[in-house]
This record gives sequence, structure tokens and C-alpha cells, in this order.
Amino acid sequence: MFGAIQTAFQIPELKRRLLWTMGLLVVYRLGSHVPTAGVNGDALTAFFNQQGGGGLFGLYDLFAGGNFRKATIFALGIMPYISASIILQLFGAVIPYFERLRKEEEGRKRITQYTRYGTVALAAVQALGIAFFLENLNAQTGRLVVPHPGLGFRLLTVLTLTAGTIFVMWLGEMITERGVGNGISLIIMIGIVARFPIEVLNTIRAVQQRTLSPVLMAAILIGMVAITAFVVWVNNAQRRVPVQYARRVVGRKMYGGQTTHLPLRVITAGVIPIIFAQSIIIFPSTLGSFFPDVDAVQNVIRYFQPGAALYIILYSILIIFFTYFYTAIVFNPVDIAENMKKYGGFIPGIQPGKHTADYLDKILLRITLPGAIFLALIAVLPDLLIYKAHVPFYFGGTSLLIIVSVGLDTLKQIESHLLMRHYDGFMKKGRMRAQGLRSR
Repeated sequence: MFGAIQTAFQIPELKRRLLWTMGLLVVYRLGSHVPTAGVNGDALTAFFNQQGGGGLFGLYDLFAGGNFRKATIFALGIMPYISASIILQLFGAVIPYFERLRKEEEGRKRITQYTRYGTVALAAVQALGIAFFLENLNAQTGRLVVPHPGLGFRLLTVLTLTAGTIFVMWLGEMITERGVGNGISLIIMIGIVARFPIEVLNTIRAVQQRTLSPVLMAAILIGMVAITAFVVWVNNAQRRVPVQYARRVVGRKMYGGQTTHLPLRVITAGVIPIIFAQSIIIFPSTLGSFFPDVDAVQNVIRYFQPGAALYIILYSILIIFFTYFYTAIVFNPVDIAENMKKYGGFIPGIQPGKHTADYLDKILLRITLPGAIFLALIAVLPDLLIYKAHVPFYFGGTSLLIIVSVGLDTLKQIESHLLMRHYDGFMKKGRMRAQGLRSR
């Protein structure tokens, strides 16, 4: 593996792409230390520490790479872009106009442009909401989070945070175009990974202060390695449906006749179901933070605190529901069946057209269930570790899935560059392959 990394820097084009990627990520991390004007960062950090990093703001801070709690110019992060992309995807599933666009090359470019416009609009609205939120913290916390509130502060915050989001979006697109990997995903991942040194130091202090048993810590580390390996395996797991293409004669040439397979991922929806479910399940506790003196509201919130039985049950049910919901949006068996029929493809033993669509839908329905249960288990893992085992760091959930999926995708892209130039990949005895479950 280390030899492959060394070889990657000996190929001029791949070396240039890797340096572009690392350079732009460094620029993003440098911008994460530039504070927004008019905000007392220490008072805001103290407020987030009191909240324990939970609630809707904690989720937002995760995707903002810790910039939200520090009120930097990248406080909105890439979340407006993700929200705009999801909205356009939903439009493509329910609105015929957007459905036609995503089937055409020029249409996809137009959707990309719409996504950028939507990002700017959402960023401006969210930035205004953050400005009001920061001003309200003056009365809520008793600290001067915003020393000089008013119209000037709101306009400056909207301008600064919107510009920051546009710049982060540009960085992501530049990484995708000139670097290696998906730029937006890498920006999210690097923000999550940047927290690791602090969490490692906190864990070492906990062991030194005897608040965490060394034996328990060793057992947790072994479990973390095993869970990470299991996540990698499930993330790559596929159901491979065999597809046969009939031979066609066009002019003097013969096309088709080969046998291939259609890969159906066990986790087709990725981390999106966890994001949707988390946004809903933490809404009561977030709303309750604005009514700290109302006893009835606080009593209800106790049932929705992380680690509570009701919280874990509802959270798991929501994840399973959204896994099926989002899978139905991103994978359309009818379109797949029509494209196969158009190019002379068929599944052995299954009639082309509607029967093929029904067959694919039945397979997807079955393999999505274990994927949904897996996502639910990984999502509740951090709450069980923190609130039941009293582990002093966050492990699992959205962070682990993002790191694994983005890391694997980036490594596969680097390996493809090496293999195109007749170099060995990261594994000399075999390429990085998905775990296949063949149909019979």
C-alpha cells in the first residue's frame, strides 16, 4: 500500500491532482479559523459546551466542520449546498420537468446551475436566521455573544456567511474538477477528521485521571476496529444481478452478446436517512432550549434526550423509514428496465419491461431491510457508548459512515489512475472490490 502511495506521487498528472486536493483542503482549514465580525467567539463556544454538542445546532456543526460553534466565515459550511442538492433530487422524482432534465446532458448542467442558485438563496436565509439566533443568545445566556446587535450586524453576517458558503462550494467543485475524489464529500470529511486530535487528547486525559479504565479503553479500541471493518464491508456490499445483452448487427459490425451484472447496493441511500431522521428526532430538544422555564415542555423533552429508550426506538424507526423512502427516490427500477430493454439487455429467466422492473423492485426491497437495520444500529451506537458506557468521545453514526464511504471512494479513484497506467493498485493481489451477492 505504501509503495502504491509512493508511486502515485511519481505520476505527474496524479501528483498534480493530489497536490491540488491537499492544497485546497488546507485553504478550507485555514478559513475555518477566520472569525465572523461582531461575534464573541468565546461566549458562543461556552454556550455550545453547555449544550453538550447535541440538538439541531450540534448536527449542523458536524457538517460545518466545527465552524458553527466558532462562528467563523465558514459557519454555514457546505450544508446549504447539500440541502439544495437534496431538494433538486426530490424535484426530479415528483416534477416531470426536472425528471426530463436529469435524463439529458444539458439538463444535468442546468440542474447543477439551479443547485448553485439554490445554495446562495438558502445560505442567505440561513445566515439571517443565524444572525437572529446569535442576537437572542445575549438574553438567553446572559453573555454578550453579539456586543453590537442590530441591522448592521445582520447585514454583515448575511454577507459574510453567504460569501463563505459560496467560497466553500467553489473549493468543492475545484477539488472535483482538478483534484481527486468528490470535493464536497472531502470537505465534510476533513471537518470531521479535524476533531480527532482533540478527542484523542481528551481520552488520554480520561485514562490518566482514572475516569476511564485502561482495560475498558482497550476493549473499546478493539471494538472500534471491528466495527469500522464491518462498516467497510457493508458499505461495499452489493447484490449483483446478472444481465445478458443480445447480439445486434449494425452495418458490418456486431454489438452485444456479453454477460455483465447490475450492482444493487445494500446501502443505496448512504447517510441521507440518518441525516433526515436526526433532523426530526432532535427537533423537540432544540425547541425546548428556547423554553427553559416551561416545566411541561421540559418534561416532554426528557423522553427525547439521547440515550433514552423512546429516543432510540423512534430514531431507529425513522432511519428505517427514510432508508426505504430515499432509496425509492434515487433508484428507479422502471427506468433501469427501460434502458436495459432499449439496448437489448435482459435478466436471464425474466421478461424485459415491467417484469424486469418488478423483479428489481423485489430484490431492492429485500436487500434494503438489512441495510436499513445496519444504519439504525450504527446511528444509535454513539448514544449507547456515551450515555451507557460513558465513553468520552463520539464514535459511530454519521461521522463514521461519511469517513468510510468518502475514504473508499477517494482510494478507488486513485487506484483507477494507477491501473490505467499499468501500475499495481493498493492491493497487489486484487483490486478494491465490492462484496458481491450474486442472484441465482
